[in-house]
Amino acid sequence: MIYHCIRFTIRPDVPKETADAIVQGMTGQNTDDPTGVFGRDFGGEYEYGAVNAAQDLETYEKMMNDPAHLEVDRMGLPLISKFASFDITDDPDPEMGEKIAAIHQRRFDAHPDLVELIDNLDEYLGSAAPGKHAA
Repeated sequence: MIYHCIRFTIRPDVPKETADAIVQGMTGQNTDDPTGVFGRDFGGEYEYGAVNAAQDLETYEKMMNDPAHLEVDRMGLPLISKFASFDITDDPDPEMGEKIAAIHQRRFDAHPDLVELIDNLDEYLGSAAPGKHAA
């Protein structure tokens, strides 16, 4: 199982109504997925967080490239100041990290507009985004 986790903070200049609409859109994505959760983030420097589960790498890649996921990224990323994504897995494959990073790289190669949106964030920690990835 792979758990894809994100944490983010909305820019302070974003109107509350706009932020609420994006948050509602993200909340709506989890209605068909009982393994996912989206909500407020406590215990850190982020405002919101989400966790989604995927059985395997194929399911993970489909999730990352789902049109609804891409749409929320395109609407939401311009409103975000700080963003972190990470993955947790119980798969013992020693190359799992590289395989997950390759999925992100293929996603960014296929959708270069996402890289541009990520490059405009104040802070991005995560897989495969040029110049913004975690060490």
